[in-house]
Amino acid sequence: MSNNYYNDLWHLSQHEIELLAIEDFERQNQEVDTTIATQTSDLTCDEATRKALVQASTYEFYLKYICIANRLEEVHDKMIQPQKRQLIRNILNACLGRIVELKHDLVNIDLMEFSYNDGVVERLKLTPIETELKIPRYFLRDRRAEIEHRNKTMHEILVKLGWVEENPVREKITEIEAIRLIQMHERARQGRLRAHFMKEIRMLKEKGKCEEKDKDRNDSGLVAALKIQKIWRGHTDRRKTRRRKLDEMILIGMLPPPATVVKARAEKANALNQIYERRYATQDAFKQKFEATLELVREEIRTKHGANMTEDIADEIRAWIKDYYDKTGKLPDFPSEDQGGSLHIFSRPGTESEMSRSSARSSKESRKTKDKSKSPARSGDLNVNENQDEDGNGLQPAQSVCLPDIRIEIERFNEIWREKDETGNLLQHQYDDMIYAEKYDEVEKEFRRVVDDVMRQELELLQTAIGKKAKKNNKKARRSGKKNKKKKEKDLTPDRTTESLYEELVTNGIIRKYPEIRLSHFLGDKALTTRSGINPSPGDIRQLLIEYCILPLGSEQIHNTCPLIRSVLFTGPKGSGKKALLHAICTEVGAVLFDLTPANIVGKYPGKSGLIMLIHLVLKVSRLLQPAVIFMDDAEKPFMKKIPKTDRTDPKRLKKDLPKLIRNIAPEDRVLFIGTSSLPWEADQKLLQQTYNRFIYIPRPDYGALSHAWKTLLCEYSGGLSNLDCSVMAKISDGYTIGSVNATLKEVLTCKRKLQLRSQPLTHAELINVLCTRDPVYREEEEAFESWWTKTPLGRRRQKLLEMEEEARLEEQAQAAKQGNGKKKV
Repeated sequence: MSNNYYNDLWHLSQHEIELLAIEDFERQNQEVDTTIATQTSDLTCDEATRKALVQASTYEFYLKYICIANRLEEVHDKMIQPQKRQLIRNILNACLGRIVELKHDLVNIDLMEFSYNDGVVERLKLTPIETELKIPRYFLRDRRAEIEHRNKTMHEILVKLGWVEENPVREKITEIEAIRLIQMHERARQGRLRAHFMKEIRMLKEKGKCEEKDKDRNDSGLVAALKIQKIWRGHTDRRKTRRRKLDEMILIGMLPPPATVVKARAEKANALNQIYERRYATQDAFKQKFEATLELVREEIRTKHGANMTEDIADEIRAWIKDYYDKTGKLPDFPSEDQGGSLHIFSRPGTESEMSRSSARSSKESRKTKDKSKSPARSGDLNVNENQDEDGNGLQPAQSVCLPDIRIEIERFNEIWREKDETGNLLQHQYDDMIYAEKYDEVEKEFRRVVDDVMRQELELLQTAIGKKAKKNNKKARRSGKKNKKKKEKDLTPDRTTESLYEELVTNGIIRKYPEIRLSHFLGDKALTTRSGINPSPGDIRQLLIEYCILPLGSEQIHNTCPLIRSVLFTGPKGSGKKALLHAICTEVGAVLFDLTPANIVGKYPGKSGLIMLIHLVLKVSRLLQPAVIFMDDAEKPFMKKIPKTDRTDPKRLKKDLPKLIRNIAPEDRVLFIGTSSLPWEADQKLLQQTYNRFIYIPRPDYGALSHAWKTLLCEYSGGLSNLDCSVMAKISDGYTIGSVNATLKEVLTCKRKLQLRSQPLTHAELINVLCTRDPVYREEEEAFESWWTKTPLGRRRQKLLEMEEEARLEEQAQAAKQGNGKKKV
């Protein structure tokens, strides 16, 4: 794609997000009843109708933002102009943050982690693939060097410990064995040559015999030609029909594509990737040049204009002090640095300054901090919202933190880029005039802070000379800051470097190396129709993890604006993919994985002091190496009422410290605690809910997910040589997890069996015999999971709402019956 294509796509996306943001602002400022009144003429609609209308409106905004965010992500990934990429990234992050905010609004409306509305999807004419949110690729690309360095460091530590072989030594063979091996291959070669020679001799003899026989058949040559022609034409027609049918089955996905088609697609994909790699190389070169230019221009402005700039700002402030004293007879109070300093003075009406070029930028920053401080949506705990009234207060959307950021970036785009003529910059180089203006504002603000400090001292001297004591305007601010200040934790390892702490945790197996698994490897599509909240499709689970885990961990800007989630619990039957999802989250953001599983920490850091040191090291290193994921398998064990006597891992060791560990994850830390459990109902539910903010249930796969898994995994393991009916296998394996399917294929398709596939095709019986040796997910286990989910905070609120709706329905039926009886009597 050309630069013009991505520019046009960017301008189109900016136009759409501007219109959408205007609608979103209007919706934010309206009450729920006003919004409903604009959507329907019935002003006296019941609670269920009000809820459905608000849910449809929120879901529509949610899907529109997803479509725009996917487009912006594509533009940001391929755009090479560095100044444009900065703006696109800012608005992309704001858009993704808004998606997460809307997701939390939908959860509060539906009281389920998964939301559906087929009417909205149909009205917007979207397919399920278009509604799936893409993970920004810059999460990994921008940190590629850091991740490679960290992986190299871990590999060196593991090699030093002897757990990994740096250069595996191949087993050497003796001279006699080498001679025998050469003799064996040479004899085989001579045997093949002899067999080929004998075959040629035999064919020559048969050819001579055939020539003698053909002399007697000259009369019947025409009949033979006609017969051959008939048979050949029938053969070619049947082959064409077979090929057309095969192409049709491949097109609709009923059969896997042949190896030739897969190879051709792979070649095209490799060629396209090479083009993208060249584009990425150009991006990196432009970025390095841009950053070098920023430093040069900054130093140039400081050198050339620093002295004049300082003098002008000082003269301007002195003139303001003199003017204020002449009018009032008093010396003014100089604003503190928190209030904006001298910029606060000249941003007032009637005191506009020609030197205050950065006032717009400062007002933008103050507006952002103001909106963030006012936002009540930073807490992700559902327990906070559990006491919310069910009379419609939950229908009011939460105040958005991301919308002001979207508005600021839209205004910036309209001011700089909308009407910009780029006909003279076809290669998309940087604009030096924009760099100069931006750095001039930055240097001016830097010098202004220095001058403000000097002016405060001069003002104090003047007030002392007049005979008045200087007033300290920032006294209240300091006191209020002390009141909200959290008690600072004691650092138990102040003299140690990050590298030494990292090496210690790797040595003790707390920081683990994880397999690189992409989230797309969690097989399955998004739901095509509305589903139950406790029976989501694999695609819905993927999207939920992107919104809850990957986006906040991947970007600091998104993390600071979206509602805070400190901990998540994955539950589901064994083999449902809980650990695969954990590894996928770590892979997608390049996170460091800390393993606090009871079985992993047994015998490590013994005693109470050792446990305190372990918690301290995990918290400290996770903050230093953000993003980080703290993991615990068998998450129910620390909170079990009775531990089996055969369990020697001492799982209750972390019972008291685990909630404290999660509470100590600060709002600005990109650290997430993830637990996995196959038996969550065995834990004390009160303690479990105090520890985890979100509970995600991963059910056994349905027919569609199993069919997709069989097709994908069979093609992967057999190299496209298997023609098994995947729909039959999906029906037979109903009740099994995809983990069981994967393990079955691994066991059946060994290296030897793969080599025999051309002569001995794979049969259903081979797979079924191995699959039957594994345990399925029984109905009793599914019912136990569903019963447990109703006891979670969200499940309790959902059950309460369903009971209230049922009571309302029965009351309506009773009233209708009374009215009917009254009419009969009349």
